[in-house]
Amino acid sequence: MNYPKLHNAMWPGLVGKGAPGAEPPIDLDTMLDLTAKASVGGARFDGVDLFLFDPHVSIDATDADLERLADKIRSRGFDVGSLVAPVWPPTGGGSAMGSEEDRKNFLTQVRKACAIGRKLRDLGIRTHGVVRIDSASSPSEWAKDPKENTRRIADTFRRACDIADEHGERLAAEGEICWGGMHSWKRMVQLLEMVNRPKTLGFQADMAHTLLFTMGCNAPEDRILPERYDWKDGETLDRALRTVTKALRPWTIDFHVAQNDGTVFGSGTHDKTGRHCLPTDPNGRLDVVRHAGFWMRDERGQPTRAFDHICWDGCMFPNETMMQAGTWHDVLRLLIDVRSAHGWDARVPAAV
Repeated sequence: MNYPKLHNAMWPGLVGKGAPGAEPPIDLDTMLDLTAKASVGGARFDGVDLFLFDPHVSIDATDADLERLADKIRSRGFDVGSLVAPVWPPTGGGSAMGSEEDRKNFLTQVRKACAIGRKLRDLGIRTHGVVRIDSASSPSEWAKDPKENTRRIADTFRRACDIADEHGERLAAEGEICWGGMHSWKRMVQLLEMVNRPKTLGFQADMAHTLLFTMGCNAPEDRILPERYDWKDGETLDRALRTVTKALRPWTIDFHVAQNDGTVFGSGTHDKTGRHCLPTDPNGRLDVVRHAGFWMRDERGQPTRAFDHICWDGCMFPNETMMQAGTWHDVLRLLIDVRSAHGWDARVPAAV
């Protein structure tokens, strides 16, 4: 089988949905069916990444629940990759820089997620992937005491690493402008270095979110692109993205293919973060296939083979868009193009 495998995220059926004034969530069976029906030239998705939160997958799922889940996913020809731990206060977790009770709640959710990950491995449905975390803290709260809050987040993450090691799991911190201490590329590197557990904690790179790192959203002091940047200037964008990827690629163990139009967006209870765009969006600022190579190839232009699958992440699209079969055909086509260009078997070095 070609590597990396091609996965679709199931959480776009949940994130930014279900709250008052927001659209209703899309159930897991529907998300799985939409993914299973997508096909491009006979190629299909290989698997799915999951959010461990109701109504998709309860963080308190029993072994019997997980056996039914594995059967449901296996019946569609999929495996399971990465899992999102519900570490935020509204989902039962707590701030990684908060009180001892907050941090206890955060670590409890990490422990439960790692246990689910191990059970799915035991069931033979999951052979790779990470458990995704973030600081569950806002940049504004973090900014009240950056030094101490970063220290506390790093301490919480080290304790989370101990839990992951007990379960044979790896953690990936997804840097986004909405998570304090992880809201800029420099702060993300600083945090990873402070935790200093590279065998257990790595970085989850999302192309939409890391584009905003170059713009200095919520961290103007770390901006790389100039003020009033002209998006027609591709060379300047490439240099900015290379700066970010050179710093974070060595830490990257999980990868989200995504498009962004250079703006932020929030829906329901989700804070404003990098706006995910459809693969065919004419306003997309990334050359997704080419720029994916900045993450998937090393400085010599060789494929890194750092992750066994790549995943499309398209949060907060309208339900009408997500229910269209063409949406997932376009997503699959893009993932195929990314793998063809930069996958494990890509033999021709490419400059990054």
